[in-house]
Amino acid sequence: MIAELRIDLDIIAANWRLLCNRHPGGAVAAVVKADAYGLGAAQVAPRLLREGCRHFFTAHPAEAAALRPLLPGVMIGVLNGLWPGEAGEYAARDLVPVLGSAREVEAWGAEARRLGRRLPALLHVDTGMNRLGLDARDLDLIANEPERLASIELLAIMTHLVSAEQPENPFNQRQLQRFRAACARLPAAPRSIANSSGMFLGPDFASDLARPGAALYGVNPTPGRPSPVTVPLRLRAKVLQLRDVPAGEPVGYNGIWTAQRPSRIATIAVGYADGYLRSLSNAAEACFDGRRVPLVGRVSMDLTTFDVTDHPGIGPDSWLELIGPAVTPDQLAAWAGTNGYEILTSLGARYPRAYGGA
Repeated sequence: MIAELRIDLDIIAANWRLLCNRHPGGAVAAVVKADAYGLGAAQVAPRLLREGCRHFFTAHPAEAAALRPLLPGVMIGVLNGLWPGEAGEYAARDLVPVLGSAREVEAWGAEARRLGRRLPALLHVDTGMNRLGLDARDLDLIANEPERLASIELLAIMTHLVSAEQPENPFNQRQLQRFRAACARLPAAPRSIANSSGMFLGPDFASDLARPGAALYGVNPTPGRPSPVTVPLRLRAKVLQLRDVPAGEPVGYNGIWTAQRPSRIATIAVGYADGYLRSLSNAAEACFDGRRVPLVGRVSMDLTTFDVTDHPGIGPDSWLELIGPAVTPDQLAAWAGTNGYEILTSLGARYPRAYGGA
């Protein structure tokens, strides 16, 4: 084995419990879209079910359908809404669409009438993201004709925060006001507001159902402050080869790094084909025995190089930690110029995955 990804399901469960303590007045869901942010939905979701989670969200219906046999008797919501022509599939698989337009409301209501029973759904109100959700026109239509919802069991009305990770951003309060105004015009139903970061915005953003995702998987929901959650994964790679490089010699494609002294270079079999992003070139660090090891040169498709000159303990079979408690997804993201979400969801299929706490 030349690289491995270890995932501790007990830590993910502990993160969920911590978030439940942050939100004592309402339920806390688990967002497991994108294969549980790259960590394996088929393993993560059943573990959270055993922990007591009863609300799950995916993005696509296929993700939800794959999880249904593993999550009997609980809600699986589809955040991307009711896809055209697929109402029958959603109903047959007991999937709950997050309805984001009058057209989707009509299609889901029609399926309910065809089946002769009410069908569950969430209703998404857009309060400023301007992607999905009822816009002003559709909100007026539903508010003025609430009978459109007569065949639908409304589990919750939800919105999606734009800048929850920026607690000082005034748009958070603007969205909250818009959401409250919209809910006042709609049939009474539970409310769902906060994502991971939204759960740390204060009591005004508490609701009947919170929807954390990235925080479950170790991404800091409070940027700029110590993270309240624990990183549940450890990605490490074995050194394939060590090479002595004279001063003045380049390393890797395009020679973007040149040895300024006689240097010892370690090569690992991980690259951007594995989700170790090319933008980490000449910027990131790994960890060995508690000490940082600088990445030098270009991250290529299958290989990356590190300067281990100052680490005589590193040999041909040594392991370098690329992500983990010492190099968090957020730290790696800062070097790559992205966010921890992309770091996790980019994790490649070539890594053997080992699960603890299952």
